[in-house]
Amino acid sequence: MHELAIAQSLLKIVEEEALPYQGAKVTRVKLLIGRLSGVVPDALKFAFEVISQGGVAEGASLEIQEVPVRLRCHQCGEVFVVDNPFLTCPHCEGTGVEMVSGRELEITGMEIEDGNQGGQEHP
Repeated sequence: MHELAIAQSLLKIVEEEALPYQGAKVTRVKLLIGRLSGVVPDALKFAFEVISQGGVAEGASLEIQEVPVRLRCHQCGEVFVVDNPFLTCPHCEGTGVEMVSGRELEITGMEIEDGNQGGQEHP
């Protein structure tokens, strides 16, 4: 389960970002995960919940926004969302396509409760 390794990397980043805030508690982490990233969101949430116990991110929620697979057709230039395994343009039926989105795995934000200042959004 590679979600455990991803959760460990995610936790390391979260802990590093929370360091400047004394007594900080991370309450929420926002992620973008592409449908073709190979990451199973529920497995990532479970792994993060388990490994974050006892640390600054214990109890933090992972807000995951799934990014659809978008392709651009080389023939007509149309950008379209793919929900099936056929990588042909629905507009011109061209087969020369490039991926525009769908493999993302990125942190887009964090919510940190600072022991001194209350909650704040961290980009």
